[in-house]
Amino acid sequence: MHPLPCVLPADREWEQSLDLPHISRALQSRPMRIAGMMIAGVLAGAALGAPARAAEPKTAELRGGRWVEVNAPQDATTAPSSDPELARIETLVQQRRNGEARKRLVNWLKHNRNSPLRDRALYLMAKALYQYGDRIRAFYYLDELLDEHPDSPLFNQALELQFQTADAYLDGYKRRWLGVPMFTAYDEGVDMLYRIQARLPGSQVAERALLRTADFYYADAQYDLAADAYQAYAKSYPRSPASPRVKLRQAFANYAQFRGLRFDATPLVDARAQLNEIVVAFPDLAAEEGLPQVLERIDRTFAEKAYVTADFYRRTHAPRAAAYTYRYLIGAYPNTPEATKAQQALGRLPEGAREAPAPATMPVSALDR
Repeated sequence: MHPLPCVLPADREWEQSLDLPHISRALQSRPMRIAGMMIAGVLAGAALGAPARAAEPKTAELRGGRWVEVNAPQDATTAPSSDPELARIETLVQQRRNGEARKRLVNWLKHNRNSPLRDRALYLMAKALYQYGDRIRAFYYLDELLDEHPDSPLFNQALELQFQTADAYLDGYKRRWLGVPMFTAYDEGVDMLYRIQARLPGSQVAERALLRTADFYYADAQYDLAADAYQAYAKSYPRSPASPRVKLRQAFANYAQFRGLRFDATPLVDARAQLNEIVVAFPDLAAEEGLPQVLERIDRTFAEKAYVTADFYRRTHAPRAAAYTYRYLIGAYPNTPEATKAQQALGRLPEGAREAPAPATMPVSALDR
């Protein structure tokens, strides 16, 4: 845990520690009056000038693409570094006496609204709630810490604990109701990961949050959302070591969205293009995952779809459209069983319809509209 800061004596105690009557008597003699006035002036100037000097140091931070002037962080010796009550509460949290720790933290936070150690108290409260199992409340205490104390040394720890909270909910950890874990919180977990990405975009934890979101959608069979999330990750983190796996998952997520031969083939087209890129760019991964065989199955599916489309035209008395599609199938997928069937079906069409030239691309049928 981060060491706790030193408590300076209160202003009144500091004033009492100075022997003011003794100083006054020392300045009573006439030879000392001028010196006394000078010392008094220096002390007064120091007292009046101290706040101004404390505010003088400036620094700049990059916020939203612009450099903004902000106060320089105070020296560590100007802020308290310990609080006996917080030290006792931290011991309670470490001992997992979460209920007692929470009660004492509520009282401490109520009476120390402007304490420089408030970030520490918020973190301890979140930790106690996390250990107890009320992790949504813990998340929002961490949110307060991150919002109100962005310079806190606990910032990264708080963000990591938020990620762990979201990850647990996506793994099935249940929300408490009347003190009993009862309800899943998948939507809350996804929302938490989104908040983490929005708070610190481009960071390592934001990268992990986006990838965890995509993996959750994929495992939950929400393939349209998974494909979008993987695409966003590949675009945002192109040099990530996870990039090959991400592209593979994106392709499979698109493949899984194909609903059948009588439906739109766009997901299948996208999946084939993406898988072909992986075969070229990552041959070892392609061999390991058997992608050449997957591409063969996709081509077989395209051939079956073309045959179904041509047969639809034949049955709806559009022989030229049927011949057009049969010829495309024979030219694009000559080694498939569907090509053999297409050749036979083409021979049974009226002689005038057979003269339709073979198209270069797959014809769009009414089945796809």
